[in-house]
Amino acid sequence: MADLRDGDRQLARRVIARGPSWVRRVAPAVEEAAEHTKVWWAAALGMAAYGGWRGRTAAAAGVAAMTTAELFSNGVAKQLYQRRRPPPEWVPPEDLQDRPDSSSFPSGHTAAAVAFTGAVAPVWPAAGVICGLSAVMVAAQRLHSGAHYPLDVAAGGAIGLAAATLIRAAPHLLRRRLL
Repeated sequence: MADLRDGDRQLARRVIARGPSWVRRVAPAVEEAAEHTKVWWAAALGMAAYGGWRGRTAAAAGVAAMTTAELFSNGVAKQLYQRRRPPPEWVPPEDLQDRPDSSSFPSGHTAAAVAFTGAVAPVWPAAGVICGLSAVMVAAQRLHSGAHYPLDVAAGGAIGLAAATLIRAAPHLLRRRLL
């Protein structure tokens, strides 16, 4: 376990403030869009308004999965596992201004992004691709800004996938339970 933690810290130190230049250029816009899940609510509204039955179904599934992931990641996991964020000296000064005070583990932004995408993609694959690109950008931004360690982002992704799977399975589970 100590090796995993040390590797996570070493990788974080390499990733923060480095990496592809496109991440640095788009990071502020990605962070703003992902804050309070604005990008996912906007996507859900757009899908519901312009996507017909498929869009409304995808939007409902995405919002349900995103809400489930946020409840678990922010309401449960962060409370159970208190982890400090990467040290401030690793982070460029411009990224320190809006740094969260909550536990670093897991990444709630990543959990919400992956959950929304994972629930939308099976219903509307084309929208899922667009959401998937956005989710990757959110995860990359959380790492490069120094808000999270790589394992925080990976755990957020796993929570998001679990939430999407649960939401997709819920109707079938309820039908089986009621019949």
